[in-house]
Amino acid sequence: MSNIEERLQKARSLLEASRGEEARVALLEILNEDSKNTTALLMLGGAYFYEKKYAEAEMVYERLILAEPGSGMLSIALFNSLWKQGRHEEAADEIRRFISVADKVLERETLEKYAEISKTLAQQ
Repeated sequence: MSNIEERLQKARSLLEASRGEEARVALLEILNEDSKNTTALLMLGGAYFYEKKYAEAEMVYERLILAEPGSGMLSIALFNSLWKQGRHEEAADEIRRFISVADKVLERETLEKYAEISKTLAQQ
């Protein structure tokens, strides 16, 4: 196991022990050395979201989406971060953005979820 993998595992253990601040520091240290470490970014975004730091989570997810615009998991994470901030129109824009770039076969499940969400939004 590499040094980074060991540090990611430690950060994961800290998150599981509800020691979010320590985990975030560890993740940010990893990212200072390897700014494109997707695992560290995902964990950091999740830590921010769990702690209701939605604006910070949004920034992390937007960064990840730049590298992988067709990822349903990342799109949903960004959607939820925007929605929790009360930025409903921007959340709806994320749905539209994702639909325009998603692989319709690989991301069928996400597209179906977004269809349900869109229908609910239209009824409101």
